Amino acid sequence: MLYRENGQFKTTYRSDLQIFPILQDRWAITALVLAAFILVPMLASDYMFRAILIPFLIMALAALGVNILVGYCGQISLGSGAFMAVGAYGAYNFFVRIPGMPLIPALILGGLCATVFGILFGLPSLRVKGLYLAVATLAAQFFSDWMFLRIKWFVNDSPSGSVSVNTLQVFGMPIESATSKYWFCLAILVVMALLAKNLVRSAIGREWMAIRDMDVAAAVIGIRPMYAKLTAFAVSSFIVGVAGALWAFVYLGAWEPAAFSVELSFRLLFMVIIGGLGSISGAFFGAAFIVVLPIFLNQVLPSLLGVVGINISTAGLSHAEAMIFGALIVWFLIVEPHGLARLWATGKQKLRLWPFPH
Repeated sequence: MLYRENGQFKTTYRSDLQIFPILQDRWAITALVLAAFILVPMLASDYMFRAILIPFLIMALAALGVNILVGYCGQISLGSGAFMAVGAYGAYNFFVRIPGMPLIPALILGGLCATVFGILFGLPSLRVKGLYLAVATLAAQFFSDWMFLRIKWFVNDSPSGSVSVNTLQVFGMPIESATSKYWFCLAILVVMALLAKNLVRSAIGREWMAIRDMDVAAAVIGIRPMYAKLTAFAVSSFIVGVAGALWAFVYLGAWEPAAFSVELSFRLLFMVIIGGLGSISGAFFGAAFIVVLPIFLNQVLPSLLGVVGINISTAGLSHAEAMIFGALIVWFLIVEPHGLARLWATGKQKLRLWPFPH
């Protein structure tokens, strides 16, 4: 009975076009954000920050960028890991080659480098689509691996290809502790998610969805496919590039090209599919599923098997995690192909009607 719209009248166009038109949603999101900024740092341990929360925030940001391209514009991409790598190495080169370069401008410039790279490999989308486009974007992954392994200028002439950063600061405040890294990633994620939510509700967002649903009909009614597809690649690559820079600077600290392998591209695509295509909240659900579930299985599975007298080795635990993880992905795709975000939306809709059956 608490989740109702009774008495919530829309008297202006602005109130009718709010991101969260229901008052309870606005209060819930505000409380969630405040809890994330205030309560979580008070309760979480250092292990939880470094192993769960920070990877979840960065992967959610990367999945947000992939969802704009795959979910909203319908352009299948397997080059997300390459876009993250370009963002990471672009930010690294600006950070170490320009004396006194602040962290936030370096991240933005790394995202712009990923934007240019994404537009370059998004050009095949003007002629091919579907599986052929996926293979074309997969070429970006192999090209980035070759580029960062063979061209030593990108890694500041490091013989091994491994690079590192330290003494990170934002507005004079050091970003060294787990809590400060968490706050920094959370602030960037909140800003990016708000911008992305407004962007997909704008005219360009409607063009992306028209291209996704039927590109021929969209072209007939005056939408320019080239502009819509390339802007989707640009925006998606920028967000993914910033996420890649955060992954390298904040989470890893020291990295090599193998940190952005094709496996990472598949993980990001799984996040979007499981979380929900064409949904901003789906990026958060998918990232939580991919990041948290393996850690949960690693902690819980040995205890459950120990109850029945089964001792499992480390290798067996790794295989069991992969099997359970794959089975759950298949189960979710069969039960709800529209992702966890659709289940959440369905539950909210039922709450709005409860206890009435209609």
